[in-house]
Amino acid sequence: MNLEINIQTLRAEINKSFSVLTRIEDYIVDFQQQKLNKTPGLDEAMIVTQAITNYYTCIETLFLRISKFFENNLDKEQWHRSLLEKMTLEIKDVRPKIICESVYHGLLELLKFRHFSRYYFELDYDWDNLRFLLKKFNDIHVQVRTDLSEFDCFLNTLLSS
Repeated sequence: MNLEINIQTLRAEINKSFSVLTRIEDYIVDFQQQKLNKTPGLDEAMIVTQAITNYYTCIETLFLRISKFFENNLDKEQWHRSLLEKMTLEIKDVRPKIICESVYHGLLELLKFRHFSRYYFELDYDWDNLRFLLKKFNDIHVQVRTDLSEFDCFLNTLLSS
C-alpha cells in the first residue's frame, strides 16, 4: 500500500474512534446529569465503571493504531503505560504529540482504573474513587477531542504535501 492510502486509512480509523468516543462521552455526561443527582447505588457504580473502562479502551486502541503507523516501539512489559507516554511526545520530522500533558495525566488515572477494574469482582464500589474518575473524565474529554482533531489536521496536511 502506498503512503497516501495508509494515511487515509489511519484518518478513517481516527474518525471512527472519534464517533465512538463521542457517543461514550455523551452517555457519561447525560448519565451524570440524570442518574447521579440522587444517592447512587450498585447499578450506577457498575455503569460508571463500564463506561469509563470503555472510554479509555477506545482511546488506547486508537493510540495503538497511531503508534503502529509512526513508530511501533513500545516497552513490552508495560506497553499500556508506554503507549500513553509516547502519545505526549513530539517526534521531530515524524509527527506532533497526540495529546497534551493534562490529558495524559487524566488518562493515566483512567488507565490505572481500567487495570484495577478488570480484576475487581466484588460489588462494593468506592464512590469516592468513582467520583474522582468522573472528575478526571470531565476535566479531559473535551480536550481529548481537540487533541485528536488537531492530529487529524496534521494527517490531512501530510496528504496535501
